[in-house]
Amino acid sequence: MIKINSVAIPTPSAFQVGIQDISKAERNANGLMIIERIATKRKLELSWSYLSQSSLASLLQAVSGVFFTVEYPDPQDGALRTGTFYAGDRNAGAIDYINGVMRYKDIKFNLVER
Repeated sequence: MIKINSVAIPTPSAFQVGIQDISKAERNANGLMIIERIATKRKLELSWSYLSQSSLASLLQAVSGVFFTVEYPDPQDGALRTGTFYAGDRNAGAIDYINGVMRYKDIKFNLVER
């Protein structure tokens, strides 16, 4: 479903696309709002219910660079879209530790378009 630097990542349990307008807004002398749209960017909110230690490590390594390429299904375009993104804070909770192997739950982070 989603690729980072052309490599498929585990399909998220939840996926939400935010479409954000970057704009400069002010009122003119007549009190009318003037808005200059500078750009429209995407924010991808991703979460996984459960991941193995190796899957989580691979996922976190994929988003460890400052910027990276992401291919994802875009609801506005109705097609796959590719853009340059960076990762927000990454969170993962441990569910258990069995035979020296940790499993993780409630993994979540955002990818924000550059």
